[in-house]
Amino acid sequence: MRLNFELKKNRTTVQTEIIAGISSFLAMSYIIVVNPNILSQAGMPFSGVLTATVIVCFFSSVTMGIYAKNPVLVAPGMGLNAFFTYSAVLGMNVPWETALGAVFWAGVVFLILSAFNIRTYIVQAIPKPLRYAIAAGIGLFITLIGFANAKFIVTNPSTLIGIGELTAPVLTFLAGLLITAVLIVRNVKGAILIGILFTTLAAYPVGRWWGTETSTLVNYNGIFSAPDFSLLFRLDMLNSLKFAVLPVIFAFVFTDMFDSLSTLVGLSEAADMLDENGEPRNLKRALVTDAVATTLAGLVGSSPGTAYVESAVGIEEGGRTGLTAVVGGLLFLPFLFLAPLLSVVPSIATAPALVLVGVFMIKPVTKVNWNKLDDAIPAFLAMVVIPFTSSITEGIIWGFLSWTLIKIAVGKRSEITPALLIIDAFAILALVLK
Repeated sequence: MRLNFELKKNRTTVQTEIIAGISSFLAMSYIIVVNPNILSQAGMPFSGVLTATVIVCFFSSVTMGIYAKNPVLVAPGMGLNAFFTYSAVLGMNVPWETALGAVFWAGVVFLILSAFNIRTYIVQAIPKPLRYAIAAGIGLFITLIGFANAKFIVTNPSTLIGIGELTAPVLTFLAGLLITAVLIVRNVKGAILIGILFTTLAAYPVGRWWGTETSTLVNYNGIFSAPDFSLLFRLDMLNSLKFAVLPVIFAFVFTDMFDSLSTLVGLSEAADMLDENGEPRNLKRALVTDAVATTLAGLVGSSPGTAYVESAVGIEEGGRTGLTAVVGGLLFLPFLFLAPLLSVVPSIATAPALVLVGVFMIKPVTKVNWNKLDDAIPAFLAMVVIPFTSSITEGIIWGFLSWTLIKIAVGKRSEITPALLIIDAFAILALVLK
């Protein structure tokens, strides 16, 4: 089979796509270690979850590139892994094997919804102003993650959040932010990747001289680690279908569905990756890929897979085709054996890229008619709730509900579609089942 990524049609090159894939990978490679850290608290072996995480990232991202032809990487979702551990296993006393079964059945539901194009209809039901706001909200969320990773923004008991101290690591981050910004403004090819490499190199002597956590190069444990396939097919499919576990399956379905939908919509709007109808391109195939990622996650031993917002880093680098996702996905594979090497890239090295992606992601918000308040208020709520709650799903829930209630109150029921009412019903159910 000959792969055709239509590079000329998308006005990109192999070099640009490779750089974009590397950039996206570096921005989200933390998941290889973070996901096992969270799921191991549910009693699962750390090394087994790490292997499962790499398998999901590799297979799903490459599939997204080849089948859906989108520059979006896929990995176990943050938030979904926390729900798996703290709500399902520790909170509801669901055995982790049963929780993996719930992940698998959630993936099956995704596949059914995607195969019959139901999820595509849901996307089409999202009002345009909310789409623009969701894209901007995701951008703000990514920026907040970047600032928090660098400890430039920290928790503050008086003001909730505040500016952190200007420590050596924070100054290193600011230097990386300035360098990266200048390179982007000057249209230097690979600006974000260069910025990540610069900040990584700058972090090493800072970690040595100040003895901080800036550079884990000082204390990293080896290079190689053998893969652990002990979690493969350890899911309990039968017990996960019991009535008591159905709320867990629903939570996985709802959260993953709207996380992936909103991420795909937001990235497509921000990068103008739309088809002739103004919809995210290859949406059905992208959603099928996301569904397969979740089904696979249950089989190999991980929380659900989903499209990653950090893909915006590669898209900002110019990635416009599936080759970006293929490159990013392939980069995960060696970490079946080389996971300790991830300590070479500290969190402050990717933080500047995440912060600056906000500039790129917030562009669509200018398309909202801010003078039409029945559009502007729901759009504003969707945009700000995402970063304020650290949840894309919460932003889309309150954006939908406020849109519906305001339109009804001002006599504009014609702007409320049946599909939107169905989404509202599921949104309310999700709030009730929290």
